Amino acid sequence: MAALRTLVAPKLAAASALASLPGRLRLIPSDGRAPSPRAALHGSAPRPGARVALVLSGCGVYDGTEIHEASAILVHLSRGGAEVQIFAPDVPQMHVIDHTKGQPSENESRNVLAESARIARGKITDLAQLSATNHDAAIFPGGFGAAKNLSTFAVDGKDCKVNKDVERVLREFHGAGKPIGLCCIAPVLAARVLRDIEVTVGHEQEEGGRWPYAGTTEAIKALGAKHCVQGVTISFLVASLCRGGWHIELPSFGLLEHAW
Repeated sequence: MAALRTLVAPKLAAASALASLPGRLRLIPSDGRAPSPRAALHGSAPRPGARVALVLSGCGVYDGTEIHEASAILVHLSRGGAEVQIFAPDVPQMHVIDHTKGQPSENESRNVLAESARIARGKITDLAQLSATNHDAAIFPGGFGAAKNLSTFAVDGKDCKVNKDVERVLREFHGAGKPIGLCCIAPVLAARVLRDIEVTVGHEQEEGGRWPYAGTTEAIKALGAKHCVQGVTISFLVASLCRGGWHIELPSFGLLEHAW
């Protein structure tokens, strides 16, 4: 035990001296930033992660959020230790699609916030309450809801209107220099609201059906944004087994569709 104290004491003392430095994230000393005393000993010590806002547009690919995309985003944010809060606008859906037929359901209406709550398991907040001052990043999954409920792009194309709170949120995060993640069709929202930006929806040619919505790129260009041709990106992340600089680090990876 005495030998263990002799080994640990210098590291704990050094970490204690550095822990008072500003910054919310406490990482291993090798990257130049200071760990907390507990994190210097073991990775199970509590440590705050990035605060990320996830903005949904309903529940279901053809009239709301693409559920697989929302789930994949939540999984990767969880793996990264992020603190996620889910939002959606409290507005009616453009229409309701019967997903067994791919056709609109007559005489049926649904609310975007209520439908999005299905994905959020009820833990959802009105988009009107989202502020960039309280979050480090905002992510918009795809699904036709982005083009039907968060905007009128599905009907009006490059002349579309964007939900007022969606527009406000995009401007706030962009103005604050905070990351904005836009998946699938969602980049059209930023292209419509922000000036002189670069976005991607993948490739500009259908390539035998591999990129079925490649035509969206023309609307993005017409809106004044630059479209960047991107393929599927594999991001290799580092997952630390323990946060002390003297422990082994293990690699892990996540597969992300479309570069942000």
